[in-house]
Amino acid sequence: MIVAFAEALRLIETRCRPVADEELVALQDADGRILAADVVAPISVPPADNSAVDGYAFRHADLARGTFLMIGAAAAGRPFPGAIGEGQAVRILTGGLPPAGCDAIVMQEDVTIAGDRVTIPRDVRPHANIRRAGEDIRAGSVLLVAGRGLGPPEIGVLASVGAVAIAVRRPLRVAVFSSGDELVQPGETLWPGAVYDANRPMLLTMLRRLGMTASDRGVLPDGAAAIRVALADAARGHDAIVSSAGVSVGDEDHIRAAVLTLGSLDFEGVAIKPGSPMTAGHVAGVPFFGLPGNPVAMMVNFLMLARPGLLSLAGARSEPPKRIPVTAGFSAPSRTGRREYLRATLRAEDEKLVAVPCSRGGSGILTSMIACDGLIELEEAVAEVAEGATVPFIPLAALGL
Repeated sequence: MIVAFAEALRLIETRCRPVADEELVALQDADGRILAADVVAPISVPPADNSAVDGYAFRHADLARGTFLMIGAAAAGRPFPGAIGEGQAVRILTGGLPPAGCDAIVMQEDVTIAGDRVTIPRDVRPHANIRRAGEDIRAGSVLLVAGRGLGPPEIGVLASVGAVAIAVRRPLRVAVFSSGDELVQPGETLWPGAVYDANRPMLLTMLRRLGMTASDRGVLPDGAAAIRVALADAARGHDAIVSSAGVSVGDEDHIRAAVLTLGSLDFEGVAIKPGSPMTAGHVAGVPFFGLPGNPVAMMVNFLMLARPGLLSLAGARSEPPKRIPVTAGFSAPSRTGRREYLRATLRAEDEKLVAVPCSRGGSGILTSMIACDGLIELEEAVAEVAEGATVPFIPLAALGL
């Protein structure tokens, strides 16, 4: 049963619920992990009012005086011990606590110094250059929500509220297969009709970039019995199985039959270009993704369909990749009734981003994925792209590449 792209995505998301257990890790070990529970801020950041600049703290009500007497200094971690009185000022450095009585800070570049006297311009506004407590984070607020991937910004935010250990999801365990007797491994000798296996290294790399534990299970031979044994064995120790090739309807495409013997298929093809022969289902209760064999088709189907399902299994919030509107620098027909992804490069032209498809667009032209900046997405109703039209563009960076 060939299904529309949106239906395939819905079926995958329905099947894929979080399966990865929770564990506690030290903050410094949390990079790339998925947050297992909401984090509520235990403190405000900044925890107290502080100076946003190097300058001078004073009472704004005294501004008309013009010149102030300097009575001390305050720095980050070394507050001024007293209070500011009428006509007085305190030298203050960035991060320093405003002295009692202060309600404005003037930048040091804007003042004139003469001995212990500082002259302040009269256009300084009340509360100028004071960062308020909780300006960034308020105590009791939800700082990060469950399912968010953790990277340097998130770890920095967690550190800013004093987090030591974080509840995260265990990395998803994914078994990775290629399929086909013609495949040989890099380093081995090619024989007539053989090709080096590029799909499995790509899949392993993409999965590991998602923070998953990817197990290289080798090449499935073109034999039904051996495939059944390999898939059943993989299901016993993994949270998901991903394979490439062998899912079409050729004489040696045995994966479909093996999956149906061990479990079921939710669909057996997607109306998508490149790569319609994609399947998804389960093997002994373990989600299974059968990707096309052509390398570009494999990548596109993984990124647009399998990736969201795997992220959901891992406990991550699977949000659609951001599409940005760009101008089509080409015209071309498109077949209605299927979702199409065109590899394209971007160029700036007349203050617009213009997308142009790669000159070689076959699903076996893997170098096109190096040459392109991302994917133009053409929905099922699009029959033709006119030059100058606005089209949605998905940068490779939005897909983790």
